[in-house]
Amino acid sequence: MPLEPKQDHRLPAQLAARLAQRIETHALRPGTRLPSIRTCAVESRVSRSTVVEAYDRLIAAGLIESRRGSGFYVRLRQSNKHPRRTHATTHTLPGTVLDVNWLLRAQRRQSPGSEQPGAGLLPENWLDHEMVAAAVRGVGRSRGSWLLKYGPIEGYLPLREALTTRLAQVGIEAAPDQILTTAGATSAIDIVARRFLAPGDLVFVEDPAWFVMFARFAAFGARIVGVPRGPDGPDIAALESLLAREKPKLFFMNSVLHNPTGSCVSAPNATRLLQLAAQYDFTIVEDDIYGDLHGRHGLRLASLDDGRRVIYVGGFSKSLAANLRVGFLAAHPAMVRDLRDIKALTGLACAELGERVVARIIADRAYDRMLERVRARLDECRGRTAEALTRFGARIAGPPTGGMYLWADCGRDTNEMATAGSREGVLLAPGSLFSPTQLPTSWMRVAAATCLNDAALRFLEKAMRGRAASAA
Repeated sequence: MPLEPKQDHRLPAQLAARLAQRIETHALRPGTRLPSIRTCAVESRVSRSTVVEAYDRLIAAGLIESRRGSGFYVRLRQSNKHPRRTHATTHTLPGTVLDVNWLLRAQRRQSPGSEQPGAGLLPENWLDHEMVAAAVRGVGRSRGSWLLKYGPIEGYLPLREALTTRLAQVGIEAAPDQILTTAGATSAIDIVARRFLAPGDLVFVEDPAWFVMFARFAAFGARIVGVPRGPDGPDIAALESLLAREKPKLFFMNSVLHNPTGSCVSAPNATRLLQLAAQYDFTIVEDDIYGDLHGRHGLRLASLDDGRRVIYVGGFSKSLAANLRVGFLAAHPAMVRDLRDIKALTGLACAELGERVVARIIADRAYDRMLERVRARLDECRGRTAEALTRFGARIAGPPTGGMYLWADCGRDTNEMATAGSREGVLLAPGSLFSPTQLPTSWMRVAAATCLNDAALRFLEKAMRGRAASAA
């Protein structure tokens, strides 16, 4: 978002205050890499000298640090009951502070059945409640003392066997001993992070990407660097440039139905990613949580890998029932053994009750029939939502190949839109939350299935057309 000169406020002070506010509220987490001087100048529409002076102010305030040949990073500061404040940290945003936790709390506060553009789940009435309830009842009637014991660390064997069959349908060969169940895909990512990351280690993520990862990695003290995401996957030229001077431990990415853009990786892109992982010795974590909403057509990196460069992560919160909290990862057997030990230390065993329920459901053809209905409804809603947003003046990236989301350039700061929306009961997901820099942007993630209600559309039209009118 461009800066606006005001009386008695120089541009460097304004820029430093804006960044300092985001650091102090943890919207920019410790270890986060700031944009380069050139990139920040372009995004803020100021000169490079302005950015240099703003960064110098933040360094002097102890908020960021410069690393030779690498860039500028938010400092890893120890806790202090009375942290030192400077003039650059006294500026606050009006209204609600927007960060990852704000969006997560706002999503949890949604009333049942409410439809919001910033939602992260499908409408409840799209899913098959009776199918889930019947599986729960069936598991409850099963005999044996398993319910009173710890489940196996590796996970419920019939579920892992069923996952082996489902993975084979998308070209991934993984025996049951190559699969580890987890308490949702987020837990799988957490286990992988515990295996690989120590404070100061480098993690590559896509930019934009799923915002919860940024906070998870920052909690481990990792440094986070964004790789631009294009319509066919990560920007390979940008990735190669980063690898020439950085050495990541992990690269987290979506290959199918990328969150938030809805794009899918192309075959040439996937092939080159695996070549670079081997050349520079890093591991790719492939998050395929939305894969069932796309079917068997999208290309998964794990289907091209020998099991040594890709850790594949999946789950059922988006396509079946979020409350079951059943996820899994698939990898080389030696890697799975390491991750199993970490799971044992952090969670003791599997939650076998939920895993038995999911095993029953995915073995039934009714689950695939439900997915076919959901995909058809998503296709129809994406088209209608894209048409409405375009009519209001937005630009849609893509077009997406499927899934829940549209990535829309709204032509104005979507942090401002989200703040205004929260006052009117409309939940938005501003694009700043999906970037590791978390700087203001005009992009926004829109949930196609939950945007087509009168209140949300009226607000979006007013917000975007009002901006256009004021600009004219």
